[in-house]
Amino acid sequence: MRCAALAMVALLAFGWTPGPGDALGADDLVYGYECSKGICRKVELSEENFASAISLPVCRLFCGSDIGTLWPKPTGVVQLEPLMRQVDVANIEFQMPGTKDNLWKSAEQRWLDLLEAKVPNPKILKKGGYQLNIIVNTADAGAPMRLQLNTDESYALSIGSNSAGQVTANITANSFFGARHGLETLSQLIVYDDIRREVQVVANASIADAPFYKWRGLLLDTSRNYYSVKAIKRTLDGMAMVKLNTFHWHITDTHSFPLEISKRPELSKLGAYSPSKVYTHSDVEDIVEYGRVRGIRVMPEYDSPAHVGEGWQHKNMTACFNAQPWNKYCVEPPCGQLDPTVDDMYNVLEDIFSDMFKLYNPDVFHMGGDEVSVACWNSSASIRNWMLERGWNLKEEDFMRLWGHYQTEALSRVDRVANVSNTPIILWTSTLTDERYIDQYLDPVRYIIQIWTKGNDRVIKKILKRGYRVIVSNYDALYFDCGGGGWVNDGNNWCSPYIGWQKVYQNDLAKIAGDYQHHVLGAEAAIWSEQIDEYTVDNRFWPRASALAERLWSNPTEGWRQAESRLLLHRERLVENGIGAEALQPQWCLQNENECPIDAYDL
Repeated sequence: MRCAALAMVALLAFGWTPGPGDALGADDLVYGYECSKGICRKVELSEENFASAISLPVCRLFCGSDIGTLWPKPTGVVQLEPLMRQVDVANIEFQMPGTKDNLWKSAEQRWLDLLEAKVPNPKILKKGGYQLNIIVNTADAGAPMRLQLNTDESYALSIGSNSAGQVTANITANSFFGARHGLETLSQLIVYDDIRREVQVVANASIADAPFYKWRGLLLDTSRNYYSVKAIKRTLDGMAMVKLNTFHWHITDTHSFPLEISKRPELSKLGAYSPSKVYTHSDVEDIVEYGRVRGIRVMPEYDSPAHVGEGWQHKNMTACFNAQPWNKYCVEPPCGQLDPTVDDMYNVLEDIFSDMFKLYNPDVFHMGGDEVSVACWNSSASIRNWMLERGWNLKEEDFMRLWGHYQTEALSRVDRVANVSNTPIILWTSTLTDERYIDQYLDPVRYIIQIWTKGNDRVIKKILKRGYRVIVSNYDALYFDCGGGGWVNDGNNWCSPYIGWQKVYQNDLAKIAGDYQHHVLGAEAAIWSEQIDEYTVDNRFWPRASALAERLWSNPTEGWRQAESRLLLHRERLVENGIGAEALQPQWCLQNENECPIDAYDL
């Protein structure tokens, strides 16, 4: 099946023969490809082989893989007949549910944008071809909705062609989000053939697909360095291409408060790096809807009671604000934590939460809970006196009791403003999630724990066995800011070395969770932005985030090697869509499949 003869059948099916204007010239391609023993081999073009030559994208669709170049790999049955049809790009018809709804209109336009990005030079695109009909049916009749934890994201895609010059792609799904994934897969079955200078689609195919994990995310910290709306949208574009579904927006921290709060304008006025570096309500609404069109929930995090500082000036509601020497009170400058003993502070929180719920309409809300410093709270005379007046001591367990008091009060404000009751709450692993305290302060029915310790940390299973659902962000595989120079000292940053895509791909959540895998919702890769901004974020996320996407969507049993050649081509798709993805190998390796791995011929 995977031999040169098969690939030849695919090419001859085009019915194309070179005409007088198609003779090879100085400006024409020099190389084409042939399928040999499951590998696409580069061949020099000549007048004799030009008619049967295969372009690299077409060769890779059918040679050596049952799933072609799809990324992430589908979880169900995939059937691709080795036959291509030219697409008349001027004759594409959509039949979508809810056609008058902006959500579906936007999804259609985005698909057309993906198609347009495939063509490097429209001026030389060969005209004509098959009419492409795209028919989408959803069980919810196309009703606008938001992504939730129980949303069905599965889909089925079938493609067929007929003698009347039509190719029809049928997508069926239970929700808009599943249908959107089907459109994404369809776009990957369409390629630009640079030999024939035409857009081509797989003529006959069927795919059944559904994600293995329901939570598939990226975290971006926009406090330490600011990111423009354009840069955030570019990240969402990349996520959509690989079916990641959660953009975790770590929007504030001690460094800056760049979010407009309607009742508390002083927070961003005092806390933003400049008036131009504030996310307005219009900005947030734009990003949330942009994500929804792409099948992505935009989930806000308000990290507290630690990681709070800029913007809170003049309120007398914080402890150790910008205290020095900072390493006595926090893990990086500037320091700052909320003071849980100030009752009016909770009113400020309520106003922050209120705007977040109105703007984001989150189905899950992240309340942070990261890196609370006992030394910070203990440095405040007013906090110590408040605790002593209640008969508490000043030991760690007493400060955890203070933290528990804060969490209870803050959660009550979340519940007061939430659009739905009992919104699931995420907290980071911390001292409060240690087995000494977690049962006392955090209800496993309500709380989801986000793991950021090492993947082999024993604390993970201690949390899981108590029934907590978890999201995995183990820093030894999923912190994409690792690897770089130090910024508070010399040497390298704290979590060096740099994490390669192979380690991301091999980060098996089942091995991390053991017998408790059923409690794992999924994972997120994180970019903490001390040393990254919008000019460098693309090559930090991509294509490593694509490796995470396949791990979470497909849960592959094979190792990274089977994915490498597909990832090289997928990286090119990212780039053609305006995403500055990091180069993984010389382009020679892309054009000479399996020639670069050091042990390729030992396998």
